[in-house]
Amino acid sequence: MALNDDATLVVGSGNYLTAPVGTAAPDNLLVPTSPWQNVGHTSLEDVFGITSEGGEATTIGTLQNKSLRTKYSARTETMTFTLQQFDTPALRLYFGANAPLLPDGSVGVPADPKPTQSAFLAIFIDGENHFSFFAPKAEIYRADDMAIADTESLAGLPLGVKPMVHGNNSWTYAVTPLGGTVATGASAGNPGSFTPAGAVAPANLAGLGGVIATPTTKWTVGQHVVLGDSAKAFWNGTAWANGTAT
Repeated sequence: MALNDDATLVVGSGNYLTAPVGTAAPDNLLVPTSPWQNVGHTSLEDVFGITSEGGEATTIGTLQNKSLRTKYSARTETMTFTLQQFDTPALRLYFGANAPLLPDGSVGVPADPKPTQSAFLAIFIDGENHFSFFAPKAEIYRADDMAIADTESLAGLPLGVKPMVHGNNSWTYAVTPLGGTVATGASAGNPGSFTPAGAVAPANLAGLGGVIATPTTKWTVGQHVVLGDSAKAFWNGTAWANGTAT
């Protein structure tokens, strides 16, 4: 792995957003639009964390090799941050999505609380860089007990976000790599390659819109490039298409 100064991260600001389950990540992470909604003010000190459970290793062997393979149990991860806003939507994230709004306007704390299910997005800004965590489906609920320690600090609601598998995905959440170079060209091959050297493959077929094919004539049988979602695409002489050239 080469040194890449542009891949370092110092968080200057950030936002946490939710949307209905299954909502795609916004095209522009810096300007997320509806249905994405900001959860509110969050802690400047307890910015973000990830805890995990499971993942224990079990060594599997044979009579000839006592440590032939290692098997790992499933791992459950929880993203944590502290919400410092005490309006009704924030209280329901902490106390439960089924917390009722009472006649006097207060929020009731349910005896059998249910977590909020939503898509979740955390965006961190570092100058011109931005880094994100995106889960198309997650459960949001209290991560720790609330404590109001003094009269000088903002009180907070510690929240936990558990990413979950959505639909046919083989992943629970996605992160944004830093320090990558945007691909501007693609050369035919089996598979082909993106240019300039070291460029990040476009995420999907739609991401090939501004990429120039080499050659610009129809690619020959079997030629293709591999996209970020592992799909294959080729240049048919006039546009990018799914699959390999035939």
